[in-house]
Amino acid sequence: MHALSIPTWIIHVSSVIEWMAAIWLIWTYGELTGNRSWWGLSLGMLPALVSAMCACTWHYYDNAESLEWLVTLQATMTVVGNFTLWAAAVWIWRESRSTKTETDSFEPKSIKSER
Repeated sequence: MHALSIPTWIIHVSSVIEWMAAIWLIWTYGELTGNRSWWGLSLGMLPALVSAMCACTWHYYDNAESLEWLVTLQATMTVVGNFTLWAAAVWIWRESRSTKTETDSFEPKSIKSER
C-alpha cells in the first residue's frame, strides 16, 4: 500500500466511488425517462470501472510481481470500456434522433400572403 502517496490514494478511491455513483445515476435516469439507451451507457461504463479497480488492487498490494496480470487486465478493460462507451453513445444518439423525428413529425403548412 506504500506504492502511492495518501493524496494519490484519495484521488484513486474517490474516482472509483464517483464512477460507481455515475453508473447508478445514469441507470436511474434511464428508468425515470423510460429510455433504455441510458441503461446501455451505465452498462458500458462497467469495463472502465473494472479497469480502475484493477489499478487500485495492484497498487494496494505494492505492485506485486505476482499480480502483474492485473496490469494486462486493466489495459484490456480500458480498451473494451472505450468501445462500450462509444457504442452506448452511438445508441443514445440514434435513439434521440428517432425520438425527435417521431415527436416532430407534422405536416408543414405553406405560408401564403393574403391580400
